[in-house]
Amino acid sequence: MQIPSSMTAVEISAYGGPEVLKPVTVPVPQPGPGQILIRIAYAGVNRPDALQRAGSYAPPPDASPLPGLEAAGHVAAVGVGVTRWQPGDAVTALLPGGGYAEYALTDAEHALPVPEGMAMDRAAALCETFFTVWTNVFERGGLKAGEKFLVHGGSSGIGTTAIQLAALHGARVFATAGADEKSQVCTDLGAEAAFNYRDVDFVQEMKARGGADLIIDMVGGSYISRNLDALANDGRLVQIAFLQGADVELNLMQVMTRRLTMTGSTLRPQSPAAKAAIARALESQVWPHLSDGSIGPVMDSEFPLVDAAKAHARMESSVHIEKVVLKVA
Repeated sequence: MQIPSSMTAVEISAYGGPEVLKPVTVPVPQPGPGQILIRIAYAGVNRPDALQRAGSYAPPPDASPLPGLEAAGHVAAVGVGVTRWQPGDAVTALLPGGGYAEYALTDAEHALPVPEGMAMDRAAALCETFFTVWTNVFERGGLKAGEKFLVHGGSSGIGTTAIQLAALHGARVFATAGADEKSQVCTDLGAEAAFNYRDVDFVQEMKARGGADLIIDMVGGSYISRNLDALANDGRLVQIAFLQGADVELNLMQVMTRRLTMTGSTLRPQSPAAKAAIARALESQVWPHLSDGSIGPVMDSEFPLVDAAKAHARMESSVHIEKVVLKVA
């Protein structure tokens, strides 16, 4: 595979709205020890990309400043010490950044084989959401078969992934969404019920069912106290984002009296070893179900790489359902 010296990429020219995403020509990065260089076919578009674009989610010091946290394509080159991957291998990968480009680097242990029979556009929509859901719902949240699980933003990338994986593992799944059409998507994917939050109080709905054993939330703000009210005794709340803000006033007495657990995490700052462990768990526990088609990403739309601004506008409009991707090659 001939690797050029330069490539087309999309940079954040200044902090702001989607319009600050600009195509540029930059050098192709070279893999260091333990890294692989991926020739990208498609890149996933995610909420953290928009946060980085707005200046509120800085990349790690050693990561590319370009946005893009997941992609699928073919290995173009490998660094010293890499034995699993060879040039030409089809991979989907979690990236530290740099996915909005024709080539990107990642730790070799953060790449996974493209599931058998899966097209590259769908493979590019896997890693950011599946890594996030696995670690927060099953490892941190400890979801078990038969438990009642509520996921907010059920028609988002995180939401549709969480619904499918939780249902696959035998949980009773509930979701919130902002439109009846989106609620229908949630139930089609395996949710027992989905609540249009514009019309229905999810707290009362979950209390009527005995409370949720686990809630995963990316809304924050006023939802935090409502989530605590919606939990069953001994329930767990896992926070993964704060779209409504992180600064809230709470009466935490019920955390003690009802033995509630509040926790949370974000994926990007975790150590390379932690991300590699998640990748291994996904490959053994989830990838077989992706290969047999029993679960998979729900696709919304695709845009050319140079139209990344339009992709961000689509994502932030909240009219989309699930994954938006960029076509690179």
